[in-house]
Formats: sequence, C-alpha cells, structure tokens
Amino acid sequence: MLNAVLATIPSPDQGVWYLGPLPIRAYALCIIAGIIVAIWWGERRWVARGGIKGEVTDIAVWAVPFGLVGGRLYHVITDNQKYFGPGKNPLAALEIWNGGLGIWGAIALGAVGAWIGCRRKGIPLPAMADALAPGIVTAQAIGRLGNYFNQELYGGDTTLPWGLEIYRRVTPEGREDALAGVAIDHTPIQVVHPTFLYELLWNLGVALLIVWADRKFRLGHGRTFALYVAGYTAGRFWIELMRTDEATLIFGQRVNVFVSGLVFIGAVIYFVLARSRGEREDIAALRATAEPESQAVVEKNEETDDAEEEKTSSESVNSPESVKPE
Repeated sequence: MLNAVLATIPSPDQGVWYLGPLPIRAYALCIIAGIIVAIWWGERRWVARGGIKGEVTDIAVWAVPFGLVGGRLYHVITDNQKYFGPGKNPLAALEIWNGGLGIWGAIALGAVGAWIGCRRKGIPLPAMADALAPGIVTAQAIGRLGNYFNQELYGGDTTLPWGLEIYRRVTPEGREDALAGVAIDHTPIQVVHPTFLYELLWNLGVALLIVWADRKFRLGHGRTFALYVAGYTAGRFWIELMRTDEATLIFGQRVNVFVSGLVFIGAVIYFVLARSRGEREDIAALRATAEPESQAVVEKNEETDDAEEEKTSSESVNSPESVKPE
C-alpha cells in the first residue's frame, strides 16, 4: 500500500492565488486558455476552408458569452440542491468563479450565439461548426485542468499507480475549504480515480480522431461537429459512471449518464443522415454566390429609392402649390 501511495499523482496545494485583494483562480485561467485555443485553431481551419480571417473571432463574440451563461444555467438546474433549499444561498448560483459549468448547456446555448453571429455574417452554421469542432473539444480538455486544481470531479478510491491524492485544504482562519483553501498537510485523505484526467485524455483523442476523419473523408454539412459530439459523449458516458461527486440522480443514475446517451444517439443519427448532402461545402463558392445576390438586393433598393425620389420630385412640380401666378 505504501508503494501505491508513493506512486500516486499529487494534487496542487491550492487553486487560488491572490494579488493583493484580487483572486487569481486556476479554474478561470484554464477556461480562458481553452477559449483562446478554440478560437485560434478554429480561425486557422476556417481560413483553410475558404473563410475570411477574423470571422471566427466575430462569431466567438456571440458564442462565448452565450456558452458561459448556458453552461452555468445547466449546472445550476441539474445541481440545484447546492444553491436552493434550507440553509442554502441562492446568490451562490451566480458565483461562476467557484466552478460549475455544464458542457451540455454551454454547447447548446453557445450554438444559439454562434447561429446569431453566423446569420449576421451570412455564414452557414454547420460549416462554421465543422471548423470549430476540434478546437472546442481541445478547449474542454484544457478546462479539465481547472478541475485538477479545484480537487473535484474524481471517482472512487483506487490503488492504481495513477490514483489522485486528495488533500484537506484550509483557509488562513482554519476553515476547511476545498476550493479557496491551501493544503498544509500532504498526507492524502483519499486516493481516487482521476476521472477529470480520463476525460482530458479522451477529449484529446477525440480531437485527433475528428481531424483525421475530416481530412480523409472531407466531412461537411456539420458532420465533423456531429462526430465530435458522438465521440465526446461516448467517453463521457463511461467516465460519468465512475464519478462519485454529488449529482442529481434519475432512476439511481447520474443525470449526465442519460444526457450522454441521448445526445450520442442524436449525433450519430445526424452524422448518417447528413451524408446525403454530399461533400464538404465550398465556403469561397458559397460566398461568391451570396455576394452577387446581396449586391443585386442593394442595387434593387437603390433603384427603388431613385424611383421614389423621381416620383416625389414629379409630384412636387405638378402640385398646385408649386404653380405660382405670374
């Protein structure tokens, strides 16, 4: 047993540092780093597909805030017992810096934001989603490092060499606090399955899979994104079964087990059906087609405005008020 403990993975002593009164949270830094990677990689893939540089950033302005709100809403709804009820503080539901983002809500509402941004830019949402897919799942992997610093989202006890040591953390006042506290004793109170690490590695594998499949089969019309969703949910399903942290249960199973299964089925169905739409979209060709149509609308509007001006001018000249007696 001693050898097993010596071979385990230590947890960080803390997940929050202070610059004066300003808290620097590892969880937030990981989320920000993930977003930056997703935008950077998505931009490169979008340009390679015929898109214009800067458009992914424009879409992200809509998608990221929507995604953060959606992720928090999903967490609060599915883990409402943490914020509502006797002795709970409902305002804590707004404290996103303490962790708690549900990927399902983040993707769902983030997609709404992306749809708004794409509609404003005249970009097909499925094509944009395909370009963003590997960056999104990589961002999820980076975000899981935040769970490592927070000592959260782990599984049951284990004696495996890669077991994760969990420490007791306390604040300067001596109060136990797993998020804001600091470990002063490195004797683990538990050695557990690092399920956050399993998901991190799985997500990186999914990123490699969809990049390979996208290049080999020239996936389009949202099929790359569907493959990402199917790959991610397949992993999330079995990892969720290993987790031991508090969660809402349905028929004795964690709610995310059911969500993973249902979303996986939906993604596979979409991936199969979308095949009938043919090969990947030619973004440059779509843009070239859209621009003349847009120009035609502009010219038509200008002609209409000119006609109205001429009509107004003619009516003004022929009106009785415009005829003055000599």
